[in-house]
Amino acid sequence: MGQAYTVGLVIHPSRPVLDSADLIQRFVRRHGGRVLVREADAPRVGPGIEAVAADAFVDRLDALVSLGGDGTMLGAMRLVVGRATPVLGVNHGNVGFLVEVSPEGLETALHRMVAGEYTLEPHCCLHVLTDHLNCVAFNDVVVTASEPLRSLTVDLVVNGSRHGYYRGDAVIACTPTGSTAYNYAAGGPVISPSTPSIALTPVAPMSGISRSVVLGGDDAIELHNPPDGLSLRLTTDGAPVGVLGPDGGLRLRLGHDAVNVVRFDPHRYEQRKRVKLSLLDLPLRPDQLLDLVPPRLRERAAQLRTEP
Repeated sequence: MGQAYTVGLVIHPSRPVLDSADLIQRFVRRHGGRVLVREADAPRVGPGIEAVAADAFVDRLDALVSLGGDGTMLGAMRLVVGRATPVLGVNHGNVGFLVEVSPEGLETALHRMVAGEYTLEPHCCLHVLTDHLNCVAFNDVVVTASEPLRSLTVDLVVNGSRHGYYRGDAVIACTPTGSTAYNYAAGGPVISPSTPSIALTPVAPMSGISRSVVLGGDDAIELHNPPDGLSLRLTTDGAPVGVLGPDGGLRLRLGHDAVNVVRFDPHRYEQRKRVKLSLLDLPLRPDQLLDLVPPRLRERAAQLRTEP
């Protein structure tokens, strides 16, 4: 980020982010730039930041800042798919797997961006296509029956060839980033972000394919709803996006390097992810968990143990 840059803000719909927005506005203006928000977000940041129409927002940006949690960050990333626009996440949420910067560290992060002391971490996405839908997902696509308490049946087609069928509560298709979300909770594999791939995991399978399948990053995947099947509900990154009718096909492809996320300390970020993954019961020994504690906290704990 340098002089005359235009920075866009994507705002969490309910969490208080005004202090961070004001800090960004003051900082960017001091460096000769400007800050924009979409018109729908303008009431959340006050009158000092310029509001523009949603359809003109992304084209005017040199950088994008997400103020919220992972959901807000995913929304920001979806806005700039296929663009070089860097995305910085500031954690005003809870877990924050994707976001690296805390509100307390925001000013330091902005100075480091101006100084060029950061790297860009590319993220892949899933391109999601049906006859009536064209969207992207960074974590996962979940297919369920549109009627409550009903099971689904879908056929798996890979590169034009049928590879069996799923019958159960749901089917999850995820990226490596999304493999630690619903996919993991459903018993699917944790996949390294360095592995371009798509994982398919059935939820409560009753017949057909009963295990996770990991496919290559260049495979063309289709989940086909049989002609006599129920209508199916499609959810991307936790948000309902549409319905797949009988004899409809859900086509999935991996989008390589779809968006660039700002990272200041990749090693520290990986350590934070390991801590959060340990909360998901990944198997770590007590000594390995201790390694995740920052040195200053370990030193302080040792001091407390020796004090009378």
